[in-house]
Amino acid sequence: MYLFSFIHFLQLSLYLIITCILLSFQSLTLMADTGNQGLVYLPNKKRSVPEDLVSDNTDAKKLILSSLPFSGGLVDPAASLASLRHEFGEHGGVNMSIEASATFTVLEPETTRRIFTGELGPDRDYFLYSRHFNPTVLHLGRKMAALEGTEAAYCTASGLSAISSVILQLVNSGGHVVAASALYGGTHTLLAHFLPRVSNITTTFVDIMDLEKVEEAIVEGKTSVLFFETISNPSLRVANIPELSRVGHSKGVTVVVDNTFAPMVVSPARLGADVVVHSVSKFISGGADIIAGAVCGSESLLNSMMDLHNGTLMILGPTMNPKVAFELSERIPHLSLRMKEHSNRALFYATRLEKLGIKVIYPGLQSHPQHEILKSIANKDYGFGGLLCIDMETEEKANKFMSYLQNYSQFGFMAVSLGYYETLLSCSGSSTSSELSEEEKNLAGISPGLIRVSVGYVGTLEQKWNQIEKALARFYEDFKN
Repeated sequence: MYLFSFIHFLQLSLYLIITCILLSFQSLTLMADTGNQGLVYLPNKKRSVPEDLVSDNTDAKKLILSSLPFSGGLVDPAASLASLRHEFGEHGGVNMSIEASATFTVLEPETTRRIFTGELGPDRDYFLYSRHFNPTVLHLGRKMAALEGTEAAYCTASGLSAISSVILQLVNSGGHVVAASALYGGTHTLLAHFLPRVSNITTTFVDIMDLEKVEEAIVEGKTSVLFFETISNPSLRVANIPELSRVGHSKGVTVVVDNTFAPMVVSPARLGADVVVHSVSKFISGGADIIAGAVCGSESLLNSMMDLHNGTLMILGPTMNPKVAFELSERIPHLSLRMKEHSNRALFYATRLEKLGIKVIYPGLQSHPQHEILKSIANKDYGFGGLLCIDMETEEKANKFMSYLQNYSQFGFMAVSLGYYETLLSCSGSSTSSELSEEEKNLAGISPGLIRVSVGYVGTLEQKWNQIEKALARFYEDFKN
């Protein structure tokens, strides 16, 4: 009996030893696999690699790069995202860990100096302070770079912080910007009022549908940026990104595109734009519960924006919370599915409303002036976006119809913002574009009764359409009387 127990003990010991060896080998293999298609556990390099072995002169400021090579050749953004390496959690969890620390330790005092000089950095798992770089936020940046097909990306605390940081980095005091006359109200105010006051940066607003006017507005040697939205907020004008990029580059300016209305639908960087900005709070988040932004562009631009002395992202500190970055990283994988359904339902409602004789603005309709442009630049299978506009002519009619939609037929909510799973309704002229003067609203194509509809995807199509019909019937009955 004792002999049997001893043999059993030896067998168990041998099994445990072999298992440990195999697990160690597997862990080393995973850590060594830094290819784009691999599933990679990132080793804690600052703890496992002696500093005297880190001898090359690589600039550790080059930290923001996507783990992919520049993915401009991939047409479908979902394919780019699927090619991005998967980040596992600290203990092997399928979801990455949240690095919630504001500050980070070092083993040797000399390491701090080397981090500050740029000799060591996040590319080797050396972090200093989360206003500079944070592992969780950096991973989201890699996803945003893959989504937009750019070399690099950095995630910020809001969309407007991303826009203002880009403009202030690219345009010196006394400089000049050419921008679309149809823009989000907050962006318009930044360019028209705030920047002239604080930095003497002026902006010429033009109808970007007229390429000749755009070219005439650019002052060579003074204009630094051409700024516009892929699909304008709220009038849904579609920018001819390839042609506008050609015009801008011929004049030596940087082309910056706000792609908030069209993630997945359009990829501006693949069409010639230099920089893509996002309010990540909208479609990318999808939950109306997060405020966030992103800057997607070249390695050189993002590194300059993180420069210790002159970088707007470094100096102004529009820092994203790592807990927010984690939330967003978990939502991006199903963004493609959500955008397809937003677009599908928007086209369904717009088509039926137009057949009823209602004035509808939607790029997916053949009646839209830029329908063919969007059709030519859109990524396949993502439709024409999740926003449509209904023009009720007057603010009174718009408010009445929105009230019936929300309170009588239970179709959507009266609220600003967009990209939510429920439909959101707002009268733009008196809400998100209220900063504009009446003349500016006219130039932007914003009538007093323009209702911006961010189309959600809850409920069945027929169920939601019946709710629209119910509100319309009540509206017409009310105005007849």
